[in-house]
Amino acid sequence: MNEHHSRRIPLNDPLIDVVQVKREPAVGAAATLPRVNQAAHHAASTPAVRAGAIRTGAALSLSDVEYRYAADPSGGQQAAGLGPLTLSIQPGEFVCVVGPSGSGKSTLLGLLSGFLKPQQGQMTLAGRPLSGPVPELTLVQQEHALFPWLTVLGNVGFGLKTRRLGRSEQRARALAALKQVGLEEYASRRIHQLSGGQRQRVSLARALAVQPSLLLLDEPFSALDVNTRQQLGQELLGIWLTQGSTVLFVTHNLDEALSLGQRVVALRAGQLALDAPACDLTAGDLKAALEEGATGASKKL
Repeated sequence: MNEHHSRRIPLNDPLIDVVQVKREPAVGAAATLPRVNQAAHHAASTPAVRAGAIRTGAALSLSDVEYRYAADPSGGQQAAGLGPLTLSIQPGEFVCVVGPSGSGKSTLLGLLSGFLKPQQGQMTLAGRPLSGPVPELTLVQQEHALFPWLTVLGNVGFGLKTRRLGRSEQRARALAALKQVGLEEYASRRIHQLSGGQRQRVSLARALAVQPSLLLLDEPFSALDVNTRQQLGQELLGIWLTQGSTVLFVTHNLDEALSLGQRVVALRAGQLALDAPACDLTAGDLKAALEEGATGASKKL
């Protein structure tokens, strides 16, 4: 099924600078990624450019946050957990988190989304303690978790049912979110009638409909083909620039992190290995930092 392209950012957009990215064999299959023009990316987040746009992003702060998993009674290898981790993210900032399997990425998302509780340290969102699920925060996962018995519009509006909104307002918000991802014409379709990329767009629209101040994304494009992955990355940037949520994007793909994020945070064995502006990094820098991180070293540029 053909993808809907109405929301695609053209490659001649000033925010996109197509560059050749040298890829190591383990990074990915594509030879070229649309990489964000980081100067324009940074400028787009300044107050002057933001004027007139709805900005809903909130500051996120973690101070000495730590979580450890219980020992495996069967004697298997114990998960690394996370921390102690100290991290601050500014309102409206787009931060990518990278690291190998077992580095603590999923634990971090579990803590932020309220599925796990930190054993040490403090977390705050917009200056308020973050100790459980909050309506200002939404999570988009790799598996879309859509309801096959509902229409596309029904799926997008599902999260609004717990809000104090009338039916007309719920419908209006759901339709607006579908328009943001370019699927307004698909509102009455069922999930099985959509391609993989379109299903991920519906998942993103469902998250956007609640107007989150913090948007968490857990490798949302990893199961998609390279071209669709690149296209959705461009569209996500366009949505972020207009909606202004604070974004924490988790990925295994180093080039994807460099092409989307303003900052890149690298985790290794539950520890911070690197925290730096994306414009100052290459995929080689990230790989080196992750290897250094295995020895306990950390780096902030």
